[in-house]
Amino acid sequence: MAERLRVTALTGGAQVPSARFRVGQLAPALAACGVDLDIRHARVSSYAPESRLQRPLWLAATLAARLPDIAATRHSRVTLMQREFVSTMATIEGLTARPRVLDVDDAIWLNRGDGGFARRLARQVDVVVAGNRYLAEWFGTHGRRVEVLPTSIDTARFRPGSAAGAWAGGAARVIGWTGMAANFSYLAAWEEPVRAVLAAEPDVILRVCADRRPSLDRLPAGRWEWVPWSPEVEVPFLQALDIGLMPLADTPWARGKCSFKMLQYLACGVPAVVSPVGMNCEVLAQGDVGLGAADPDAAAAAMLALLADPDRRARMGQAGRDVVTTYYAVDVVAPRLAAILRDVAAGYY
Repeated sequence: MAERLRVTALTGGAQVPSARFRVGQLAPALAACGVDLDIRHARVSSYAPESRLQRPLWLAATLAARLPDIAATRHSRVTLMQREFVSTMATIEGLTARPRVLDVDDAIWLNRGDGGFARRLARQVDVVVAGNRYLAEWFGTHGRRVEVLPTSIDTARFRPGSAAGAWAGGAARVIGWTGMAANFSYLAAWEEPVRAVLAAEPDVILRVCADRRPSLDRLPAGRWEWVPWSPEVEVPFLQALDIGLMPLADTPWARGKCSFKMLQYLACGVPAVVSPVGMNCEVLAQGDVGLGAADPDAAAAAMLALLADPDRRARMGQAGRDVVTTYYAVDVVAPRLAAILRDVAAGYY
């Protein structure tokens, strides 16, 4: 039996999505592979406060809070870092013990100037684990080694189910979107096609699960609902949908996204209508799991077509579930990450 491997994982915070889905939920499956994670979440936000006067104190507090975590890396065989310690900056990452693995699920180099901080991070680590091919291509020109590893889905938790009674007064059919308030601009871009669908289908509503209430002023009152996000509500929310939406703008930042929203829908047996941007195109090509919509008119047409055909929705939902269990499930992704971590440890010592 292979020797157990201890890895210190430094994340951006316990409730940060990448920390939950790219590290936290993998811990039990990694342990089964002989890899023990010492997960250390940031205690001070890596994002600067709005007030410039507060930023020097915030920066000092953020870095000071990381020092015990950095010290802990001396007791592990591998250091796994999620993104940068301080957003848009390379700071004291080089103080962690080697070998180092940098996990990235966004196009972070776009956040500041020419991306110099991201190039510096790539040079300081032994492996970059990128959430999709687009990210891997950029980091591949600056780092020693890059591996593509998608964000995984816990298919035992995110699974098809009946949650029709989860919200009183629910409509017969529900179009849904889930995400963070920072991504409301993508949802707003499809507000007009959603309005057209609601006008054509009187028994359909839009339901949004997010950390904040969105402003959807073009939608008629009573035809859309906001569900405050929580870990307890996210699965029943998804299970109650007939169609899941993932609109994106075709920008360099959006191309770096890892299709996690789409994968959540598919894992729960819900077909998706998505912008064919970046990794979304790869997932669409893996099975008949939903429809790509390159513009608002196409989005409205795709939603109406799926609403009119429940059998097609069911077939796509099953195909989506099959794609997730085949390529993106925790028990598929975790062994791949374990192999990467073992390989980098063996190559360094």
